[in-house]
Amino acid sequence: MLSGKNILIGITGGIAAYKICELIRMFKRANANVRVICTPNALNFVTKLTLQNLSQNDVGIEEFELKEFKPEHISYADEADIMVIAPATANTISKLANGICDNLLTSIACAFRKQIIIAPAMNFGMWENKFIQENIQKLQNAGRIILEPESGYLACGYEGKGRLCKLETIFDKTVEVLKTEKNLSGKKIVITCGGTIEEIDSVRYISNYSSGKMGIALADAAYAQGADVILISTVNVIKPYRVEKVKSANEMQIAVEGEQNSADCIIMAAAVADYRAKNIANHKLKKTKEDEITIELVKNPDILKGLCEKRTSNSQIIVGFCAESEDLIKNAKEKILNKGCDYLIANDISRKDIGFSSDFNEVTILDRNGGIKQLPRAAKTEIAKEILKEIYG
Repeated sequence: MLSGKNILIGITGGIAAYKICELIRMFKRANANVRVICTPNALNFVTKLTLQNLSQNDVGIEEFELKEFKPEHISYADEADIMVIAPATANTISKLANGICDNLLTSIACAFRKQIIIAPAMNFGMWENKFIQENIQKLQNAGRIILEPESGYLACGYEGKGRLCKLETIFDKTVEVLKTEKNLSGKKIVITCGGTIEEIDSVRYISNYSSGKMGIALADAAYAQGADVILISTVNVIKPYRVEKVKSANEMQIAVEGEQNSADCIIMAAAVADYRAKNIANHKLKKTKEDEITIELVKNPDILKGLCEKRTSNSQIIVGFCAESEDLIKNAKEKILNKGCDYLIANDISRKDIGFSSDFNEVTILDRNGGIKQLPRAAKTEIAKEILKEIYG
């Protein structure tokens, strides 16, 4: 199953370290080449000799035990196809999230340019600590895969969330990542996300409830499949691919059009405001004695339609999104004809289980030839994969 794959396992100083011996055996039985690195404290729970015998490779511990001309953390990072850190303690998670490299494992993780799977295990109080959760979120935002711990009886004598997830979960996720086809290699895909912000004065603005989650999921999926991804976003995210931060519809238009000539595909997942204030006050507008106030609005540029009209080649694919609260298919059919895009992804934003800020979605994909495909409710990460599959087959 994993023949020819090089898996780097990082073990940190938690009681669940002993379980990783069986994980190594699982990878070896699948014909993977396994190398192990440990933090010094991990050896309090499992021996170096045991890990060497199971992996059939030397075990790395100290950062400067060099056996070749390259710095050890760089050579480990270059050779592996994926890195799995299990168990990941609160201490190591915090170091990874903040770029601290004070041992071999954290130095390798910092230099690692491929996917890292992190399986935390710790006391439930530590897992619930707000700083640990912030660090978990930072790692997820950076594209790292977090396999959350399970609830149950813990080594500290308490019950709660903190147990290392099942080894089968780690194994299956590793296989999934390694087996993901890089069928988008060589493709440049530009994706927009989030809701634009249109200023009224120095403190107020017009916007919408878009979280950007669908666009980010599409960018993550395209990147995992080997695409050169540019995410043009109104929300702050840190990713292993290029992210360009914008605010208004005009800024988004400039950014997208600047990438159009070299793009193979443009996916307009952002919720672009239809109107903006005609005149933006450079100071805070004061409350007056009047019961009403009038703000004159002007239309924003139709970015999607403009892209379709300026399309650089017949092979360039342009995808739009359609957020509707009623008559979803009827409005989507009218929109794809009006805009001239190749695909239109229609969302029903009236449903709370798939609407704005939800981690789930249910969409209908329309194509320019009249085809309609419905994708049932699923996580946005899965919907993103299905959309890319529909676009590229």
